[in-house]
Amino acid sequence: MSSPDAPTIPVVNPATGEVIGTVSQASNSEVNQAVNAAAAAFNAYSQTSLQERLGYLQAIVAEYGKRLEDMARAITQDMGAPYASLSVKMQAAIGLGHFATALQIAQTYPWQEPHGSTLLVREPVGVCAMITPWNWPMNQIACKVAPALASGCTIVLKPSELAPACANVFAEILHEAKLPSGVFNMVHGRGEDIGPILSAHPLVDMVSLTGSQRAGSSVSSFAAASIKKVSLELGGKSANIILGDADLEKAVTHGVLAMMQNSGQSCNAPSRMLVPTNRIQDAERIAAAALTKLVVGDPMSSDTNIGPIANERQYQRVQALIQTGIDEGAHLVSGGLGRPEGLDQGFYARPTVFSRANNRMTIAREEIFGPVLTIIPYEDEESAISIANDSPFGLSGYVFGGTVERAREVALRLRTGMVHLNGAPPDLAAPFGGYKQSGVGREWGRAGFDEFVETKAVMGAQSNGS
Repeated sequence: MSSPDAPTIPVVNPATGEVIGTVSQASNSEVNQAVNAAAAAFNAYSQTSLQERLGYLQAIVAEYGKRLEDMARAITQDMGAPYASLSVKMQAAIGLGHFATALQIAQTYPWQEPHGSTLLVREPVGVCAMITPWNWPMNQIACKVAPALASGCTIVLKPSELAPACANVFAEILHEAKLPSGVFNMVHGRGEDIGPILSAHPLVDMVSLTGSQRAGSSVSSFAAASIKKVSLELGGKSANIILGDADLEKAVTHGVLAMMQNSGQSCNAPSRMLVPTNRIQDAERIAAAALTKLVVGDPMSSDTNIGPIANERQYQRVQALIQTGIDEGAHLVSGGLGRPEGLDQGFYARPTVFSRANNRMTIAREEIFGPVLTIIPYEDEESAISIANDSPFGLSGYVFGGTVERAREVALRLRTGMVHLNGAPPDLAAPFGGYKQSGVGREWGRAGFDEFVETKAVMGAQSNGS
């Protein structure tokens, strides 16, 4: 919703750097209208039966499936993900996956359960404000919206102003699913303008944000006055520990390719690779060879598997941090400053690997959010665990060992919300979230449902404790 004379924000194609459209900035009054609509719809929607809500989710899954290619094209237009290899297969598909997973979980979730003579009832938290990013836009929208709708909450979504097209497709999908009026509302605009309004609004019961530490701190501050529930999924600087008994070729190659996926723009990317000191030269050779498997270019080309950085501001940050890595003395294995050869426009960065770094360097401490990997040598397993945990972040971790059992022993000592063993893929039914400055709360699966409910204890409701 927006007025015809609202200020506009340019929408830029990251593959060319050209302005391809605009999005209207919602005014304060329009944000209030959206919140008021969600609040007005809550009483009725929160009282719908589970079967009714499952029906809405089923309709969304059906409509989303019809629009999957439209969604993928919009994502590529918004943030430059390669259409064939990433937008269709992962970026768009993961949104559909979260709704399908929510459908399954909602049918077995303990909405009511006995606890002795007490009945525990899980009820919708209320009006939920959701603020989502540009890097995995449908992942972050769907993993919030799906459990919220299943729980009986009403929603005001503020998607990234840098990824508006796919959010508009999503709104069209929900419209076709015939949700009751006011249950889902969406406003466009800059997060620094709209985030404080939503976070402080007296009719908003919960704020769920995925974004930067700065944004998380701001949301928490504005929400504090009214003691709102806040869920934050923030940044990461995840360590990838390659143990001495691991298959080095397999482990390093997987780690490099996982880091470079989505042009390195993933909060859980394995951005610090920890390798035994006596194997560092081999790791560098393997990493350089892995980069040759990557094709950087036009995201609409079927040959491309690495697209541009999603926006100019992020591109400039990536370039600055590559320069910092060089200045601080890290060994540049491959890549470096500027665009790849033959790409003279757009926000393309060179996939870059630094090695022989230490954990005090800026490139080992800060989230670069680009296709930049930092390899850090370690002397023994204890020092590897210490280096991995020596970070203000704690989102994800990765361990490669000769056996899963060895990898699991190390994983249990990492201070992170998730750990992937020997290349294990994500699990949409498992909790997603982190320790320390990586956030508060969890998303995905049943844990995602827990964020959108309040638990009521009805004492004496169960006769004879049954």
